[in-house]
Amino acid sequence: MYSNRNKPIRRHILLFSFAWCLAAFAPASSAADLFSYTMVQDDGTLKIKGKIVHLFGVYVPDTGRTCRTNVRPVRCTSRAAHALEFKIGPRFVRCEPTAQNPDGSLVARCYLEEQDLSAYLLERGWAVATPDAPFAYTAMERIARSRGVGVWGIALGEP
Repeated sequence: MYSNRNKPIRRHILLFSFAWCLAAFAPASSAADLFSYTMVQDDGTLKIKGKIVHLFGVYVPDTGRTCRTNVRPVRCTSRAAHALEFKIGPRFVRCEPTAQNPDGSLVARCYLEEQDLSAYLLERGWAVATPDAPFAYTAMERIARSRGVGVWGIALGEP
């Protein structure tokens, strides 16, 4: 026969299992993460909460200066910086610092919603994977190079 005295125990086990699943699959976030509006700097770095942030795993080569005349004041920066500005717009960015440089700037994995901003630049050919970058970044760089986009040749339709 079914016993009612095991009902509270089963309920607690079920609640515990549900809470564990939520914790296990929730996005990782720590107190050290930066989450705020960001300003894209001329060299492709980000300024977030007063800190300069270099995107993890990528180097942004100088692509010459391009001017956006549809904004006031006119903004002249590298094409990679324009691509980041286009992507980010007036939205919040979340950065997970991985290292701090001697000058006090940070190296971080940065995301707009769930999209990795380093991957975004690599896919469009506006960045080069660094030697310490994950294999996926190197693959994205090679694909962009073979397609001839960004610094490798023809620019995509969007920045």
